[in-house]
Amino acid sequence: MFDSDSRYNSIETTTMINPSGREVAYIRRRFLPQAPTTSPIVEHVVKQGERLDHITARYLGDPLLFWQLCDVNNAMHPDDLVAELGHRIKITLLQA
Repeated sequence: MFDSDSRYNSIETTTMINPSGREVAYIRRRFLPQAPTTSPIVEHVVKQGERLDHITARYLGDPLLFWQLCDVNNAMHPDDLVAELGHRIKITLLQA
């Protein structure tokens, strides 16, 4: 259902019966994982106008892996990581 590098790839799919009796498939809720205890490879300091997908492409080579930076930095909302100038974003590779 999801690409192999998607944050939802390993989340279980299940079904439920809605009030009208129709069966609906959905994926279970994804919780933020505990941040890794490894040291960051580098820290990026947010500058004016930066976007998380561009930062992710620069450091991880794929803008769609922005969710990995969210997980490493314990951010529920991706835009929170670039909302404040000078904010330091930890760049660390997650274990596969």
